[in-house]
Amino acid sequence: MSSIRLFILSSFVELGPMHGHRLRLEAEARLVHLWTDITVGAVYGAMKRLATEKLLRASGRERDGNRPTRQLYEITEAGRSALAALRRDGLTEVWFKYDPFDLALTRMDAALLVEFPALLATRRERLQTMLADSQRINAAARDHVGLAKQWALRHTEVRLQAEIDYLTGLLASAPAILADERHPRPRTPRRPTGPDSPSATT
Repeated sequence: MSSIRLFILSSFVELGPMHGHRLRLEAEARLVHLWTDITVGAVYGAMKRLATEKLLRASGRERDGNRPTRQLYEITEAGRSALAALRRDGLTEVWFKYDPFDLALTRMDAALLVEFPALLATRRERLQTMLADSQRINAAARDHVGLAKQWALRHTEVRLQAEIDYLTGLLASAPAILADERHPRPRTPRRPTGPDSPSATT
């Protein structure tokens, strides 16, 4: 699932023919970098790739005052078909990535254990700042967008709050984790489970 392709193709359906600079301004105005995985600076290059794939096509040129002439593009029928699939995939695919934090949590050494609570607190503070920024921006936008976009904005807040709640619980467990890591439990050897293991029956 490609968020940037979905954004670009749907923008052409919504706004009609336009040039790359107009598309970038739309991405900035909609603050897509704050609530999607889209980088505003990547929009123009992605638009060019869609044109190469025949999902967009040149549709004329435009000149505004003394500015350079810009190439206009429009969506093709193939682009509309691709957009329909992207819209459905975006609603049905589960986008989940494992966080490297979890692996780091299980691979601490003695030196890092000393810093562990402070590192957790710093991580939580960063997330709280991100949440506050998101809430501030979203509060200003909610009165100007429809219900679907309001729920999209809320999704980021819910996910950030869940991570903050998780870290709060982890911080409360930090003393027990430190004790456990300093006095690890003996490992229990795993028993073979294959057909050639001693416990296998015929």
